[in-house]
Amino acid sequence: MRLGAEGELNEELLYFANRMLVYMTSSTERRLGQWEQTSWWDFTAADGASEEYRKVCVVGATRTVVAARAEVCSTYTIGGFLEAFGYGFLGRGEVQAADRVLNAPTSAAWIDPWVRHLETLGVRLELGWRVERLTVRGRTVTGAILRGPDGGQRELTADWYVCALPVDRIGALLERGLAEADPELKRTTGLRMDWMVGLQFYLTEPTPITRGHVIYQDSPWAPTSISQAQFWDTDFRATYGDGRVADCLSVDISSWDTPGILYGKPARDCTRAEVAAEVWAQLADALNDNHRQTLHEGLLHSWHLDPAVKNLDGPGEATNDEPLLINTTGSWALRPRAVTAAGNLFMAGDFVRCPVNLATMEGANQSGRAAANALLEADGHPAEPAVVHALYEPEELRRLKEVDAELYRQGRAHILDTPPPWAHAR
Repeated sequence: MRLGAEGELNEELLYFANRMLVYMTSSTERRLGQWEQTSWWDFTAADGASEEYRKVCVVGATRTVVAARAEVCSTYTIGGFLEAFGYGFLGRGEVQAADRVLNAPTSAAWIDPWVRHLETLGVRLELGWRVERLTVRGRTVTGAILRGPDGGQRELTADWYVCALPVDRIGALLERGLAEADPELKRTTGLRMDWMVGLQFYLTEPTPITRGHVIYQDSPWAPTSISQAQFWDTDFRATYGDGRVADCLSVDISSWDTPGILYGKPARDCTRAEVAAEVWAQLADALNDNHRQTLHEGLLHSWHLDPAVKNLDGPGEATNDEPLLINTTGSWALRPRAVTAAGNLFMAGDFVRCPVNLATMEGANQSGRAAANALLEADGHPAEPAVVHALYEPEELRRLKEVDAELYRQGRAHILDTPPPWAHAR
């Protein structure tokens, strides 16, 4: 980054601090009205800045926020989550640290216990069924036509319906009743999806690289990783695998269109084995040096790539059954609320509007709470509503946000919003 002749504070880092301060003191009106329409790339003035600034502050910052891309993702999303992480790391607004992980595999720590709890309440879970269409009368859903695992069809009728399908699966249902129930749901077809795929390396020795997530800034496939055994309340070697596996290095691959360092091909054009070898090479390139070999071939027992990615070994073009929502500029307006125009239909999922403005487990959880609360209210049920957690807002910044709200209503810029120093140098 740029350093002054006398070693003064880096002007680019100061400007990035200004960007965060502008966002943190922006009113809700400006966040939704201006920053939602502004890409993170433009907000941080990446054009004209140094490569190091773009790598660390612009692109690198978005890698903490799933598969977000600085050039297209909204500042409302990226700025909001960097703000939340910052408060969390400072111990503000969160009881525990911001970067928290489960203490066991997701199924064991979360899903299986929840299923058992639902079953004790009398819930019957039936797997393998696919909803083919909704039957609608007026603005009321009267039934759901389902196709079972044996190919049989039946109509399910209920008082209330919750649509918790992934957003990429809603398109077909829109043509078969969902849009009739609420025409505004057709806006979801404008939402953009991208790939973020999990790859697990099973290691023969404990390898706690760091006690948290690792972001590989210089790696072309934008991987992030976490060493899981250190967090799991179990004897890893005795519990999982064939007794030789002592750790799991879990990796997310976020860029599938950039050539790699081993084969010179993007991930989409690699075989499954080439994807694993390429990711291993990128991680080793970042972690190893002449003094320490964190990753070496003798450490690798086996690997597992998400089976949702199909056709990497051919034939045909690679596909992904589980793409991830990308919060592009202007996408907030395309996302539905938990309540729909149909009085007995509610929406849940990581694409539904909620305080967690990102496609994550937390976002899905919060939208589910909102859907449950809306259903309880519509039914007039006396049960206590679920808590929908709002992101932390420090009282110290309240007055600055009030001032900014007035400035925004007047059509004026944020009082701290200034052009980057390098704009004057052109």
